[in-house]
Amino acid sequence: MRIRRRLSKALCLCVGLLLAAPVGAESWRFAVIGDTPYSDYERRELPWLLDDIAAENVDLIVHAGDIKNARARCDDALYRDRHALFDASAVPLVYVPGDNEWTDCRQLLAGHFEPQERLQKLREIFFAAPRSLGRRAVAVERQAAYPEHQRWRLGPVLFVTLNVPGPDNHWGMGHTPRAEFLARNPRLLDWLREGFAIARREELAGMVIVMQANPGFKPYLIGLAHPGFRELLTTLASETSAFSGQVLLVHGDTHWQRIDHPLHDPDTHRPIANFTRLESFGYPFLGWVKVIVDSEQPTLFRFEARPYAPHR
Repeated sequence: MRIRRRLSKALCLCVGLLLAAPVGAESWRFAVIGDTPYSDYERRELPWLLDDIAAENVDLIVHAGDIKNARARCDDALYRDRHALFDASAVPLVYVPGDNEWTDCRQLLAGHFEPQERLQKLREIFFAAPRSLGRRAVAVERQAAYPEHQRWRLGPVLFVTLNVPGPDNHWGMGHTPRAEFLARNPRLLDWLREGFAIARREELAGMVIVMQANPGFKPYLIGLAHPGFRELLTTLASETSAFSGQVLLVHGDTHWQRIDHPLHDPDTHRPIANFTRLESFGYPFLGWVKVIVDSEQPTLFRFEARPYAPHR
């Protein structure tokens, strides 16, 4: 009789737990890497890192740019090597260009290439088809003439990639911006605004924006934003404030893995509550960040930083 009572209590407890569990809760996972590989060591270890990420059952990987160090030659062979590396990933991988592989290629040590010619070569090698890299690719939508500007859905989140290289968005040294900046910047701002319009129209829970450059949130807050980033940050602030969901900006560039809330309203100077910044690991620290998209969390995104442990 006592055994029956215990079984009955246990059954009631199980039923109660099931009823208390949230109905319809769903989650998705993606990984963030960037500013790698910079060294021969990182090049050797990166396949292991990608395998570690795949073992965590993530849905995709985003690489926030800089696939070599600034002094390595920007030649076709290096680009093809990195393409083969990323395309061998067991998980779909989406990459955005960084300054080291196109704007910095004018440097003598990097081969003294013409940056726009190198950007076009990156497009030919990495962005030839409307899909991600990886052995299990996912389809992406791309902007005409700027195929590195991509977007796709993962659960309730829209991803948008932007070609925004550090340290100045290819503005240049003088007061007058380069012609390339003047042509590209309006298109990337259009792509960003279109992404927010889609997210609002479809009532999505969140947006993830991926680019390479650290745009300088502190200078922007005090009215000293670099002109190469000023309009981008203003657009990001206004569009985020008009969006009911959560916004996550992923970038690399300054090699300081962090997660914070640095975007402020330019008028009130108050932090924009639904905005989060995630900066990737960067050389000399190899690692990745696991992002969990949890539809039951008010903040939508949860994060797990994973420093890399060598396999040998």
